[in-house]
Amino acid sequence: MKIDMQSLHRLLLTVQKPARYTGGELYECVKDEKDVTVRFAFCFPDIYDIAMSCLGYRILYGAINSVDRFWCERVMQPWDDFEQALTQNKIPLYSLESKTPLCDFDIIAFTLQYEMCYTTALNMLRLGGVPLFSRERKGLHNLVIAGGPCACNPEPLCDFIDLFCIGEGESQLVELCELYEKAKNEGWDKHAFLVAATKITGIYAPALYRAEYNEDGTLRSFEPVEEGVPRRVTKRIEQDLDSMYFPEKQIVPYIDVVHDRVTIELFRGCIRGCRFCQAGMLNRPLRYKSVDTLVRQADTLLEATGHDQLSLCSLSSSDYPEIECLADRLLALTEPKKIHLSMPSLRVDNFPKELAEKITRVKKSTFTFAPEAGSQRLRDVINKNVTAQDIDRGCKMAFENGNTSVKLYFMTGLPTETDEDICAIAELSAHVVDLFFSTDKSKRSRRVSITSSASIFVPKPFTPFQWEAQDTPARSLEKQALLRERFSGVRAGIATHEPYMSEMEAVLARGDRRLGAVLYELAKEHDKLSAWDEFFDRERWERAFEKAGVDRDFYAHRKREFSELLPWDFIDVGVTKAFLQREAERAAKGVTTKNCREGCAGCGASLLLEKGKCHG
Repeated sequence: MKIDMQSLHRLLLTVQKPARYTGGELYECVKDEKDVTVRFAFCFPDIYDIAMSCLGYRILYGAINSVDRFWCERVMQPWDDFEQALTQNKIPLYSLESKTPLCDFDIIAFTLQYEMCYTTALNMLRLGGVPLFSRERKGLHNLVIAGGPCACNPEPLCDFIDLFCIGEGESQLVELCELYEKAKNEGWDKHAFLVAATKITGIYAPALYRAEYNEDGTLRSFEPVEEGVPRRVTKRIEQDLDSMYFPEKQIVPYIDVVHDRVTIELFRGCIRGCRFCQAGMLNRPLRYKSVDTLVRQADTLLEATGHDQLSLCSLSSSDYPEIECLADRLLALTEPKKIHLSMPSLRVDNFPKELAEKITRVKKSTFTFAPEAGSQRLRDVINKNVTAQDIDRGCKMAFENGNTSVKLYFMTGLPTETDEDICAIAELSAHVVDLFFSTDKSKRSRRVSITSSASIFVPKPFTPFQWEAQDTPARSLEKQALLRERFSGVRAGIATHEPYMSEMEAVLARGDRRLGAVLYELAKEHDKLSAWDEFFDRERWERAFEKAGVDRDFYAHRKREFSELLPWDFIDVGVTKAFLQREAERAAKGVTTKNCREGCAGCGASLLLEKGKCHG
């Protein structure tokens, strides 16, 4: 199918930010279609501004395109004005590079960064003229795959996705394209291809497995339906980050995006063991890039793109073992050119004062700390391992360094939480304000902005809290009201999260394949961008659950027994279920666990490495 470019150009003049839909940016990859054997549409189920801020999206785009005969192109969800224009003019959703309709691609891949994007993925298939259900796509054409953090529990999307890619995709996706190329050349049918694909580490084909349920709705069994298909799917990891693919050039957007900067990845994994944190468990074992590699990548990308900000990406930047050496070498690159070095995800308990001073030489930045809980008791329950003294030290350091803005991140609804723990959030925020005014006037600025935010705890798979019940929306609203009351006399702002959206996130996070009926009802109503407040429609979601006959409480607000078979138990992410149970039991007692550098807790992730210790 060919898109009428004149009609498209006329439409682009009628919408906000038309550069979201034009392509043609510096360093986009364009190939001659005659030389390409596999056409790969890489779909990000959110708008351009979010997609082009995602480092993983940029890395995998480059990794696939590094093979001459494979062509990876970008497809994003349009904003509402452009979606309506496409629909009214019967123009299908298309790729940015070649303006090819989505339905004309061999492989259509989605990156699932958060649960509330699921309906957007289905909406993109609809806009692109691709049948929603996997069973409706009979041949190899329009093979729909999905990966990303949410693929660790793929079951809610099983009706729609042909293959899930579990783990890290740099080499995995290239291997999958090579297999697809072979299958297409040799005329395989879809079933044969799916069976063969499961031989690639980390590939899961839901059609090749059967789930059965008990009368109470819990999962009774989960088994492959034919010989040769693995009973457990082991996530894919990259063993050596220094030799792993990383793009030397990255697309430079025409418009401002959320993270308009060069971003380099310090390491994967986390030495901490925060019991609510899915990323900290999924990304184990720990693997670091060397200082030389990081400096080379930063220098190359800054030179190629012309960005004026460099950001270091990891779950906890200050846990990089050579962070001060790295900062010195990067500052030697950035300071002469007035490039701002940004280091998000700092731990309040372990970054040196000298480091704080160095990274704010070019530009003062907002310091962000995540105590997660207001009281020490609850911080011990979640294994945050941050004390009041750590918070004092970190905030005073920021204030004495001239920083005027501090953000504090908390959660409500954590296991064992009481009203006293909620009140402690306001007390801690007020204490941070007092710290500012107790700081020597000659060292601090004249004004300060303290902002606290309180998200709602969502139990996630592969965490010690995966068995916990989530607060009901009504209880969350009560806690938010109490929080706002306690903040009434505090010179700090407080932001809270929509409890019904968090409830839906919890349902999808721990759901099974019966949720496909709910997602289909939402797809029929063209639900999309539900992580955005302006698009989330609570009544539409409640209506979908009612029509599908699915009980939200069963998935979100029910505490599981340790003995229950969970929908994601067939996936091996390295961290064992026995370890997660031990951590859950320690949480109930308020007992903390040392980080990986202080002593191995036996999580099991190091077994995924061919050699070496998980703490590097």
